Amino acid sequence: MQLKNVILSTGLILLSFACAKKDQSETVESSIAAIKTQYAPDKRIAVWELNFENGRLSGKTDQPEALDALIEQLNEEGIAFRNEVEILPNAELGEKTKALVTISVANIRSEPKHSAELATQALMGTPLNVLEKVDGWYRVQTPDEYISWVDASGIELMTEAELESWYRSPKVVFTDFTGFLYEDEKQESRVSDLVAGDILELAKESDTFYHVLLPDQRSGLLEKTKAQPWEEWISTRETSPENLISTAKLMMGAPYLWGGTSVKGIDCSGFTKTIYYLNGQIIPRDASQQVNEGEEVDVDQNWDNLQVGDLLFFGKKATDDSKERVVHVGMWIGNNQFIHSRGRVRISSFDPESPLYDEYELNRYLRTKRIINTPSENVLSVSSLIQN
Repeated sequence: MQLKNVILSTGLILLSFACAKKDQSETVESSIAAIKTQYAPDKRIAVWELNFENGRLSGKTDQPEALDALIEQLNEEGIAFRNEVEILPNAELGEKTKALVTISVANIRSEPKHSAELATQALMGTPLNVLEKVDGWYRVQTPDEYISWVDASGIELMTEAELESWYRSPKVVFTDFTGFLYEDEKQESRVSDLVAGDILELAKESDTFYHVLLPDQRSGLLEKTKAQPWEEWISTRETSPENLISTAKLMMGAPYLWGGTSVKGIDCSGFTKTIYYLNGQIIPRDASQQVNEGEEVDVDQNWDNLQVGDLLFFGKKATDDSKERVVHVGMWIGNNQFIHSRGRVRISSFDPESPLYDEYELNRYLRTKRIINTPSENVLSVSSLIQN
């Protein structure tokens, strides 16, 4: 009988310990989720990848304040744990926590592999924050705060001091929609292709060519008629109706590419982002982010309320069982028409009598927002890219 009682007591103790351990784990996981909701709700612009197991808090984050808040909360709850969370940027990067895109368009993917979903793109000369390295890939953050992975061959790592030196150097902006950088004036051998908005360091100039350097120190010649000095280019950027329509129509017929933000291929929000970028503003990357910016000007299909440059959002309306889902965006160009990337860059109309009538988009219309002249901490000037 005594042996049975001992076994029974031991079993109850072990069961009680297991239950307490489970309760503790659930408490920590709940705290991790709550802090994420408060500090890092959008995984596209913040890293919060934490785990708790066997008293060990591990993972990685680029949100040190959030981690401090979590640790304080766990301490207040009397939970014992070992903090093994890695704060990004990774210490193995040393001082090389900055980078510049050194190819015409860098493909930035959701995971560190070429087969992963294309998340976004960044143009040559775009400054990046570098967070960590995995094999031949770097996790980077673009100026619009988007975080994803880029192949090492697409960027040039730099220290803050090296990037500051680049900021201070004279630069030119490629203004044609597509073109090339050549080895010499004969223009027979190419150094790189180029797309509109690429930024290059200016070494010197002749009567007809800019002699430029890429971030990885390759050099070449660029026809002056296809580029402008940075200061001249940025001073002429304006989100006027004429500029926005002109820029948008120059991309007519460009193929749709999920994750694309350049004339090589472009998705719906990449299209609106590029229109604004080439006219001096950096707006958030995705349609579901862009819809949170600006002033709401219509939800009732009253097209008279709209102005050129307004962004129209489409998707699924909220129901009792589900939240609103924004899946598409286009830009209003007047005369009951908007321009957008669906299959290709195209113009659609809400006028049933028009040959461009788009009943499909009309049926999933949600709202229109006005970003122009509406201050926001998430809408930046392109001039902020070059921090002289």
